[in-house]
Amino acid sequence: MVAISATDLRNNTKIEHEGGLWVVIDYTFNAQSRGRGFVRCRLKNMLDGRVLDVNFRSTEKVERADVLMRQMEYLYEEPAGLVCMDPETYEQVIISHEAAGDALKYLLPNTMVDVMFHNGKPVSIETPIFVELKVTRAEPGLRGDTVSGATKPATLETGLVVQVPLFIEEGDVLRVDTRTNSYVTRV
Repeated sequence: MVAISATDLRNNTKIEHEGGLWVVIDYTFNAQSRGRGFVRCRLKNMLDGRVLDVNFRSTEKVERADVLMRQMEYLYEEPAGLVCMDPETYEQVIISHEAAGDALKYLLPNTMVDVMFHNGKPVSIETPIFVELKVTRAEPGLRGDTVSGATKPATLETGLVVQVPLFIEEGDVLRVDTRTNSYVTRV
């Protein structure tokens, strides 16, 4: 384990705190006129999703988590979780539904993803920022309904529903931003 100063914490830093694996989702450094400042952090538990607000003294040391990112191929879903395979060694791992989070809404078989391992165990999955999915269901847009910015819901092949412009039809392939869960463009 590598100890880092609390003042070195940034968003997306993985740390070990109170025996758990946490990621920093927000931080602020507060300097005080006398004495030492402190770092106020909002941490999210990577295993169960709990959120915790913690204050660290600026002189305090924090343990950086020993995590390993590996690019793997998503194969299929089973009741225990998502099955991913290392394309070089053909080793397969199962990532629980809790650890996968919302990733399943964006994944088709044979999609490359980044899997995070902590102490040899898969703990989370990161999808690509943009995915391309086919529209399986979309209501037809009404002729003459051309108000700028008009949208309608469209169901994609993974079951994800996004708001799209009126000209999108069934069978179109769309690029979707996984960070905002929104339509980007038609491919």
